Amino acid sequence: MTTMEIISNLAQVIVATSIIIVWVFRFNNIVSEFKQYGLPELVRSSVGAAKTVLATILVLDLWYEVPVISASLSMAFLMACAQGFHIRAKNPFMKFVPSALLLLLSLFVAGFHSGLI
Repeated sequence: MTTMEIISNLAQVIVATSIIIVWVFRFNNIVSEFKQYGLPELVRSSVGAAKTVLATILVLDLWYEVPVISASLSMAFLMACAQGFHIRAKNPFMKFVPSALLLLLSLFVAGFHSGLI
């Protein structure tokens, strides 16, 4: 296993673990944020389901051949949307950091698996 493969695997685990922690163990924060953004419960539930499925795919890629490029690009898209909502809500800088880091890690995973990196 090359160094870049190890880094990609680590990035995948970080993204997946972060999603599970936020959407399972810190769900009350998610509820507050989506209310702040004026988004309905259906959108919150759909985003949560999508992120959970994508996180699962990112982890499954460590053992199985799964569509990791599509999953990581989809996760990057959702993180870019999160950035947009943070901007729209005029949140403080520290609120931007987690989704920005997950956006960059997701793009790295997609770039690595597609051969661009």
